[in-house]
Amino acid sequence: MNWLRQLGQDWAHDPQGMPSARKYLILAVMAFGQFMALFDIQIVSASLRDVQAGLAAGPDEVSWVQTAYLMAELVMIPLSGYLANAMSTRWAFTFSAASFTFFSLMCGLSWNLASMIAFRAAQGFTGGTMVSLVFATAYTMFTGKQRAVIPAILGAVSVLAPTLGPSAGGLITDLIDWRWLFFVNVVPGVMVALLASQVVRVDRPNPAMFARIDWSHLAAMAVFLAGLEYVLEEGPRHDWFGDQTIAIAGWCSFVGFVLFLERSFFSTNPLVKLSPFRRPTFAFACIFNLVLGVGMYSAVYLVPVYLGQVRGYDSLQIGTTVIVVGLAQMMSVVVATWLSQRIDMRYMITAGLSCFALSLWLSSDMNSSWGFWELAPSQALRGFAMMLCIVPSVTMALAGFQPAELKYASGLFNLMRNLGGAIGIAVVNTLLQNHVRMDSLWLGEAMAHGAAPVNDTIAAMAGRMSAIDPDPRQALLTVQGLFARVAGREALTLAFNDVFRLLAWMFIAALVMVPFCRPPAGAAPSSPEGAH
Repeated sequence: MNWLRQLGQDWAHDPQGMPSARKYLILAVMAFGQFMALFDIQIVSASLRDVQAGLAAGPDEVSWVQTAYLMAELVMIPLSGYLANAMSTRWAFTFSAASFTFFSLMCGLSWNLASMIAFRAAQGFTGGTMVSLVFATAYTMFTGKQRAVIPAILGAVSVLAPTLGPSAGGLITDLIDWRWLFFVNVVPGVMVALLASQVVRVDRPNPAMFARIDWSHLAAMAVFLAGLEYVLEEGPRHDWFGDQTIAIAGWCSFVGFVLFLERSFFSTNPLVKLSPFRRPTFAFACIFNLVLGVGMYSAVYLVPVYLGQVRGYDSLQIGTTVIVVGLAQMMSVVVATWLSQRIDMRYMITAGLSCFALSLWLSSDMNSSWGFWELAPSQALRGFAMMLCIVPSVTMALAGFQPAELKYASGLFNLMRNLGGAIGIAVVNTLLQNHVRMDSLWLGEAMAHGAAPVNDTIAAMAGRMSAIDPDPRQALLTVQGLFARVAGREALTLAFNDVFRLLAWMFIAALVMVPFCRPPAGAAPSSPEGAH
């Protein structure tokens, strides 16, 4: 009975004074909700072909199953601070978890592509609140040495969830059915919603804020972020602004951005406060998080695409190959936590960026026969590097804020990572298409310069084929088709190498930010002995 009374006790007046066990229970519940929301971004990436077949959709259409989720989540993440202040963290998180669970169920029950896209958008929108509130709540509850481990715990969740998504998705699709990609959220989602409603009592609501909502601010932000995501998703496939629809979406996004800034600065009750950007350290942390988002999501996206298009892997094979990144991340959490309390975070960031760049460079020497063992070293190094980057960036961004402003800072910080992911995927898609064309031309020229050996090889193979197919013309066409497919596969592999190499250079260039990565004024020292 004492345990039940403590469970329902309201600590809104003093969240830092609650027992440590209660704090860690709240952290566990909210971190698991955050994991679910981020996990679902990538859970369908290795199974899009199965979803496409199940919904009778086209290859260009099915990508919206992933895009709709990310678009809606991007809009909700910066809104989460306002909702938490209005509803209280308890009810904002509970409502988010319950709605996310309901729309997960509806995604699994979808009857066509349109219904799937609608439910995925609703799932991403309602789940977005869980992504950022856990950071703000943890920094409100914990102090001192306890707070020092928060960046490692939540940083691990932030990078582990989207990394494990393709692996788990491929396994679920192969063993059960693609609809269970969404059904698996139902039971844990219900548990998170029930527990959150009972234990997450760390602040009080202010319902009067609902009467003062600046709807124009909300509309401007939705048009800005949704329009930007549409441009980023469709641009690589439709010649960017050469397509009229994309050009219109781009202009709408730009106008929405201008209006969003105007409302943020001049509205009497802005939905998203940009005041955290007054701190230079926070601004640099957000830029750093944007770069991390580009690298993390791009790498998570590129490897499964390579395995599917070049190696012809199925969902399960893709999942078991990319799981190396997640395993390395889990093992590096302890190392990152230990280092974050003992060395200057600029050393961690330098090491993290350097290791990330090296992992991308190692991936830039692939050939068309690479599989699990060839990719494992670079993926393991990338997983280790992520934690060295994310832990100091969280500390740099969120330390030193008061609870009221912390919710807005957390939303903006998390938005930058997801926005970086959207930008990264769009950029690498465009680069991939361009480099496939260039590498195909290069291979064509190389084959033309060595035309005699190539023609002799084709003739010899056609002669052997004639034993199977008596028509010499058909045998020759078959061999030429085979050569064309091999050339296309090799050009695609070279394009992947080019993109990985460019990403590596981007992370090397990001090292120029390291001197600006200083602990914010008023922040707790990063180590028990003091700040370095």
